[in-house]
Amino acid sequence: MRRDPLVRLPDALTRPQRRPDARYVMGVDGGATKTLAAVLDLKAKALHVAHGGPSNEDAVGTAAAVDCLLETAEEAIARAGIAREDLAAAVLAIAGTDTDAIAAAVRAARRADWIVVNDVVAAWATATGAGPGLATISGTGSNVFGVGSDGRAWRAGGWGHLLGDEGSGYWFGLQSIKAALRDREASGPETALTDAAPIFFGAPSVEALASLVYSKPLTKGEIAAFAIETARLAEAGDEVALALFDQGARMLSEQIAAVIRMVGLADDASGGAPFPLGLIGSTFRAGPMFVDPLTRAVHEHAPQAQVVAVKMAPVGGSLLLAARVCGHDDELTPSELSRLIDEALTAPSGR
Repeated sequence: MRRDPLVRLPDALTRPQRRPDARYVMGVDGGATKTLAAVLDLKAKALHVAHGGPSNEDAVGTAAAVDCLLETAEEAIARAGIAREDLAAAVLAIAGTDTDAIAAAVRAARRADWIVVNDVVAAWATATGAGPGLATISGTGSNVFGVGSDGRAWRAGGWGHLLGDEGSGYWFGLQSIKAALRDREASGPETALTDAAPIFFGAPSVEALASLVYSKPLTKGEIAAFAIETARLAEAGDEVALALFDQGARMLSEQIAAVIRMVGLADDASGGAPFPLGLIGSTFRAGPMFVDPLTRAVHEHAPQAQVVAVKMAPVGGSLLLAARVCGHDDELTPSELSRLIDEALTAPSGR
């Protein structure tokens, strides 16, 4: 079977053209629950941000996603006090199984240098500084993307909550509800999840929660939020909750292993050189309950992988890529960019 990469890096990222006069770049992080746009003044090292609603095509459809992306981007541009034409580059990183339709719509509405990529590409840039290595996303959904030392790129996962999202917040939330139901009907082991789930969702019983899942229905984000409670119970020693984190880690590590293999980072030709594997997303806030079994599983395939939790907000990856497009990524360190993003997001005015 012929296997082409599911995600390709745009030519503008693999063959950037330096623009000496470039000053302003924009990055956008579009997800299933919210959108963040940020305009960076490379000269003054100032960042201007704007917030919007969901822009994941799978969640809201192409038209609504594009409208949200463009509206949020325009607000960030206005907050920077510049014209759209002042942007040297813009990279929009969007969650979803397929971003082609959004990319076509954005190109039709804006210039060709407004580049749309899957959000896992920006995550990779955030995790590795856009160098060889991998990013693993586990938030509401899950996804893995990596690039080898020779530029080969590969993605695994990212098929959405019906066909994948193993090891994501949604997966943990859903599996926790299922475990509670199995306890209720005596087909599975006892677990504190059975009492915790109806309390968390405001249902009178776990069987009533089952009806709520179908009749309301609960959103992906609402189900994913329950993963926090699963982590709390795992930390308290609940064996079922602990087993779920082990299972999720194992399933996610299989996707990570596939990416490592397909981009050549496990090849003898690479010399077994260490490479970063960045963990990005709210599910990793579970800490050792999730990170430790995932790290152990990854090291079975690639002991040289340096597994680290990424602190920078996802929009940072989009900004790093936008700076690369115009040849100015050497002027921006990840630590400096992370500080600028944190300051902008915590500023009272939402600068």
